[in-house]
Amino acid sequence: MRGMFGLDTVVVLLVVLAVVLVWRGPKTLPKWGEALVRGVKAARREAGGLRRHDDGEDGTAGTPKP
Repeated sequence: MRGMFGLDTVVVLLVVLAVVLVWRGPKTLPKWGEALVRGVKAARREAGGLRRHDDGEDGTAGTPKP
């Protein structure tokens, strides 16, 4: 059994990237990259906050919920 992302998936993603590059032009890719990086950073920040909350670092661990 193959992994979740096989060679077929990589080829399809590369073809889609090439089509988007030709369709939208290379000038818009940096804007998309910046937006993607901002989204990933925000998601990591939120995930870190949720982990801290679950670990009880905010002082709520062990307290019963109403």
